[in-house]
Amino acid sequence: MKRARPNLFSLNPNSSDDDSGENLMEDLESDYVAIPELDHYDENILDHREYGTIDPKARRAAETEIDARLNNNQTRVADQLDDFGHEDDHGRTTRRRNISSNEFTEATTGPMGSINLETMDMPLREWIAQDRTRREIKHRFRTFLESDEHHKQAIQFMCANNLASFEVSYQSLSSHVPILAIWVADAPRDIIEIFDEVANELVTSAEYFPDYGKIKDEIHVRIRELPIVDTLRDLRQNHLNQLVRVHGVVTRRSVVFPQLKMVHFRCLSCDVNLGPFRQNNTTEVRPDLCPCCQRHGPFKVNQEQTVYGNYQKLAIQETPGSVPPGRVPRHKDVVLLADLIDVARPGEEVDVTGVYVHSYDAGISGRAGFPIFSTTIEANHVAKRTLATEHGCFQMDSEEKRHALRFARDPKAVNKIAMSLAPSIHGHKHVKSALALALFGGCSKNVDGKHRIRGDVNVMLLGDPGCAKSQLLKYCCSLISRAIYTTGKGASAVGLTAGVHKDPITREWTLEGGALVLADNGLCCIDEFDKMNEQDRTSIHEAMEQQSISVSKAGIVTSLHARCSVVAAANPIGGQYDSGATFADNVELTDPILQRFDVLCVLQDIVDPLMDEQLASHVIGSHRHAECLLDKINSVSLQNQMRLEKSVLQTSVAGQSLAQDFLRKYLTHARGSCEPRLHSIDQDKISHLYADLRRESATCGGVPIAVRHLESLMRMAEAHAKMSLREHVRDDDVDAAISVLLTSFINAQKFSVRKSLERGFRKYLTRAGDLFHLLLHALRSLLREAQTYAALKAQQRGTPSSRMVLKVLIEDFEAKARELNYAGNLDE
Repeated sequence: MKRARPNLFSLNPNSSDDDSGENLMEDLESDYVAIPELDHYDENILDHREYGTIDPKARRAAETEIDARLNNNQTRVADQLDDFGHEDDHGRTTRRRNISSNEFTEATTGPMGSINLETMDMPLREWIAQDRTRREIKHRFRTFLESDEHHKQAIQFMCANNLASFEVSYQSLSSHVPILAIWVADAPRDIIEIFDEVANELVTSAEYFPDYGKIKDEIHVRIRELPIVDTLRDLRQNHLNQLVRVHGVVTRRSVVFPQLKMVHFRCLSCDVNLGPFRQNNTTEVRPDLCPCCQRHGPFKVNQEQTVYGNYQKLAIQETPGSVPPGRVPRHKDVVLLADLIDVARPGEEVDVTGVYVHSYDAGISGRAGFPIFSTTIEANHVAKRTLATEHGCFQMDSEEKRHALRFARDPKAVNKIAMSLAPSIHGHKHVKSALALALFGGCSKNVDGKHRIRGDVNVMLLGDPGCAKSQLLKYCCSLISRAIYTTGKGASAVGLTAGVHKDPITREWTLEGGALVLADNGLCCIDEFDKMNEQDRTSIHEAMEQQSISVSKAGIVTSLHARCSVVAAANPIGGQYDSGATFADNVELTDPILQRFDVLCVLQDIVDPLMDEQLASHVIGSHRHAECLLDKINSVSLQNQMRLEKSVLQTSVAGQSLAQDFLRKYLTHARGSCEPRLHSIDQDKISHLYADLRRESATCGGVPIAVRHLESLMRMAEAHAKMSLREHVRDDDVDAAISVLLTSFINAQKFSVRKSLERGFRKYLTRAGDLFHLLLHALRSLLREAQTYAALKAQQRGTPSSRMVLKVLIEDFEAKARELNYAGNLDE
């Protein structure tokens, strides 16, 4: 008899090959048969009490405890199953995380599969990290981009020019998707990363440019028009990790460094390639263990497969006009990445929108003795500020623009502007007129894109001590936002132009701009100009004419912009101006530097009883006016103080000057929006004037006349037209420029030849206003002679001369007018 062969693979040793296991469905009805003995419960273990509702806090605590128990039980069961399984740790953890995420999304999913972003019950960054939340953010942002025609055009423009970023208006985002606008300000790193992912998916979609990924690896979204603008000195700890917007002037720019983005490492022990490891901006990600040889390194960066990015750092400084008096300007470093490299150079004013972050600084912490973090701004959007966009506080509204246009049509607008400059300083009308031309400036020209002709007007003030030269310079600085005030002794060649310094972190040479670079598109006032060293003065020759500063130091060869007007003040040799000598003999300046000034103004402290009495009355009136203003401010409530100060500013002591706030806005509007051009002017008159000036300069000495002065005449004519907001230069603008140029030339000569020069150039002064001032000057000279004669007669008689009545005969006045070659009728 043949024995059956046993089944070696059966779990039951007594089972045969024909057995298929236990039939679970057999006798199923017997499980549902009622057993009365078992349906009986002990009354001692039953709880018949009623429980009310608990508060949400207690319920949340109970649910947390229950979840903890369930997780512990699941962990023990999973550990027991893992003893018999062959599943790797990474796959098991990933599946558990996916199961937890799916349970969360199923609980928060709406009827159509969307999620309500507003129902946030956890910290914002954890809420954004959820997969379903990220998908909803992507969906809403993509819908926003596709529904806005402006952003579609921005994407098409980016792709047409092979760019790597496009701008999104924060105002538009706030009006269409408010929740994303709030989150991009509170958690900018996470939200902008999602925005960049959406931009990459949208640009490379079939609707736009599917192959654009071959041109640019990444597409970035730049957030502009953030409504809140902070100053550098107002940034505090509550701004950390938030989106901020600041203004500043670039003072230093580093070289471009390669930044690790996707790093591949090579294990030197087993020569296995590891990675890629995505790097972030805070810490370096490195492998700790080689999965092949199970060794802890050493690891070396695989340079061939590693992906790099561009990295550059800027240092920005508060704009000179925004620094409170007596304070030091604050600095802040700005990190530029990707396509923001070289977006600005030193001296340019920029508008930066970025993330305010911090990093541990070992050097500062070591000196302080406790942990200190340094702060930087990771830029997301950088825009240069031009004359039309800067000076936000000086921008005009529609009503103020209409008022400015009405004022510009006033024939006396130019004289009112000159009278409004430093109204507390009496007299010096010719100086104020020259400073007004320098403040408004001409128009720069670029011939064929190769040769640039400056449009700024440079002014030199030379006069006796106590003539308010420094006050005039400081007042000019208060009218323009980008204005730098410095002194000759306190400034060196590097401080005025540019220099190179070592970066304290990277130890690389970086370029840092000086005063002329920081005053680009503004004004640079240099007091005590004669106290500068000759080498320092020579360094600004290029900046004053070509308006650029060339640097060739420490391997850095570049050129910086210095497009600013230079207003300098100096004292004459010996302290007092000698009228018997020329302008060049009264100051220790060479001809090359003097020729770069368009206007030379002489201020003399002349003893004149009439002028001295008017000056004393003006000073006393200023003090009384200031005391009355102080008494009024102290007597009114705080609510009315601002209104009172604004009303007082509308008038000056003389009652003829403009409100200072309106003058600043008018000046900013004219500089940014008005560019008058030369069309129909009397060219023969200008040519003859230039020939006569050259001839008299060679004969009388003084300041040599060159082609620069002919260009100065054009610049001043354009500035005069700009003061009236005109788009074309007229003959009266040219006549005004001729008057300023001739006054500058004649005052720079010896006193002995001034009268002859005035008679020789009388034919060029065809304006009625110039002849009026000449006749007024003649009348004042006759009054001084009559006052001197009357004072001598009173001294001989021994009578007081306080109540003298001065008379000037009409015959003497007519004779004086004939000496000035005046051919008109004095009765007119």
